[in-house]
Amino acid sequence: MFVVKKNSEMMNKTFRLPVDLVERLTQVAKAQDVSVNNLVQQCCEYALGDMAGEAHQDAKQRT
Repeated sequence: MFVVKKNSEMMNKTFRLPVDLVERLTQVAKAQDVSVNNLVQQCCEYALGDMAGEAHQDAKQRT
């Protein structure tokens, strides 16, 4: 289950996102009392961690 946590250190980077996605991210960030940047970071980490898990499982199944 994805749980939003608070984090402190960030690096500036620019990404282009669809307007509707930014609006959804803004709503969730506000509801969770975190910045949109913090939420995006956590979403990316969660997605990449899940993807790495899937790649690991695929490799195990092939052996």
